[in-house]
Amino acid sequence: MIGTENSHITHFTRFLNVEQRHPGVRAAALAGGRSERNLELAELGGIDLIVGEPAELVDQVDAAIVSTRDGAKHLVHARPLLEAGKPVLVDKPLAASVEHARELLSVAEQNSALLLSCSALRYVPEIGHLVPTKESGPLRHLHVIGPADPDSEYSGLFFYGIHHVEAALEILGNPAVDPALLDVRAVRRGDTVVATVRIADTEVTFTFVVPGAGPRVPFHATGIYQGAVVSHDLTLGGDYNAPALAEFLAAVKTGSVSRSPGQLLAPVAVLSAISSTLERNS
Repeated sequence: MIGTENSHITHFTRFLNVEQRHPGVRAAALAGGRSERNLELAELGGIDLIVGEPAELVDQVDAAIVSTRDGAKHLVHARPLLEAGKPVLVDKPLAASVEHARELLSVAEQNSALLLSCSALRYVPEIGHLVPTKESGPLRHLHVIGPADPDSEYSGLFFYGIHHVEAALEILGNPAVDPALLDVRAVRRGDTVVATVRIADTEVTFTFVVPGAGPRVPFHATGIYQGAVVSHDLTLGGDYNAPALAEFLAAVKTGSVSRSPGQLLAPVAVLSAISSTLERNS
């Protein structure tokens, strides 16, 4: 496991080594050196091997999880494992730029390595209630709200804003997105960024609210359909990382992922376009 400063690594360690939810699979090694954090994780999961650099894991593990908080580091952290043909789960976001995302996908393809990345919001039950039905009619406008800080040290909006975008794409049926064709309107006023972009013939608005000292604005989505309006909070439970891990391990077992390279690239493309528009407007 790589990027152990992220609390998600605690979840994965608990699922695999403490609760043993996936018999035959365990967290075997940690990258990042013998930091206080890694020593705590090693004690929690009974993990004996701690290495300095991700490349040192190549001959020690069968698969890897990259959970580094800053998506800009995901390429360099995942590359040695992918080049060795190892399956890699890259915790959200896949990358913090279209260039890095494409490079990750290319390295995975060149080495026949399985690559998966996804937001936990894709799996919350409320997402299913927002998918268009015969009764609701076609989706005309989708609005996704949640916390994110364009000034975050972890590549700005990518640290939390990727959740908004992946939730929207899941509701829209996971369309592929051409980065060159995205037309984004985005404005920042104080602690709030509002961006609108057309995806799969649907107007999608994202509202990113910088977390303050008090409670955070919840993740929320409202769908406006031809014949209905549906609105839900998108609630992450205590085990919100469990579905992504389960999907990854199932993909490792079968040797294939259900998400195409275009679908893995799409959220990075949308959020990169939003971030670039904000920079131009600042």
